[in-house]
Amino acid sequence: MKHNTTIPRFGISTPIVVQVPGVASPWEADAGVDDLTEIAATADRLGFDYLTCAEHVAVPTSAEGRGVAYWDPLSTLSFLAASTERIRLATSVLVLGYHHPLEIAKRYGTLDRLSSGRVILGVGVGSLEEEFDLLGAAWRGRGSRADDAMRALRASLSQRRPEYHGEHYDYDGLIVEPCGVQESIPLWVGGRSLRSLRRAVELGDGWMPFGLGVGALRDLLGQADVPTGFEIVLGTAPLDPIWDPGRAMEKITRLLDSGATSITCTLTADSAANYSEQLAALTELVAPLREEK
Repeated sequence: MKHNTTIPRFGISTPIVVQVPGVASPWEADAGVDDLTEIAATADRLGFDYLTCAEHVAVPTSAEGRGVAYWDPLSTLSFLAASTERIRLATSVLVLGYHHPLEIAKRYGTLDRLSSGRVILGVGVGSLEEEFDLLGAAWRGRGSRADDAMRALRASLSQRRPEYHGEHYDYDGLIVEPCGVQESIPLWVGGRSLRSLRRAVELGDGWMPFGLGVGALRDLLGQADVPTGFEIVLGTAPLDPIWDPGRAMEKITRLLDSGATSITCTLTADSAANYSEQLAALTELVAPLREEK
């Protein structure tokens, strides 16, 4: 695959709000709201394009290996909207099966209004059956239901009088106020399968794969007809741009060569202040990439 010729976007996998063992740094466990605010404000000031927050309501003890700290994305992104001015606010990801599409349209449409049009909805099918059961959500057939939910969201986001008639969701004669202010709130699809990529191409604006190596990514992307303007959002392994800028750039370049248009960065740090320093170093490191024409 040829190197992507578009100017890449850079976001951050927001620390503190999601703490995955082996990825999160020890300081995050004791970090507070002031630390989070400092990091978000710094990323905003330095020109990063987006920050992220994931969703889990309750992680089963049998799945503790994926981490148990997941701050609620709506509450967290709403709070950070007030501490920032330009950076976009991305769910990564919201589990579609846990919500009615109009619930998402109302809650995140309100956030879009509050943030002056900065919401990106990253969505996924979900992978924890115990959590589905806990919430009374249907596990079987969740893929079909997610597809229908995405169609419903496309028809309803930013619509004061939404109307949709689908296989799982059917409604009209309703008013949702406030609603999103963007003409079309971006929908990015999470996943690691060809089915998730095809779902993203057919129904969304971008694909956010996880847990895939470079070879697997290239193989999957080679099997899909990706349209112009479609976002390929790839995440980095932890970067250390202060002490190992060469290795950090190598990781970023590898993702760009794999087709990334947006890169979600994870940074090593030992404190919130050090994380902000790493953000500044990363900004300088990738500046030439962001200036390409």
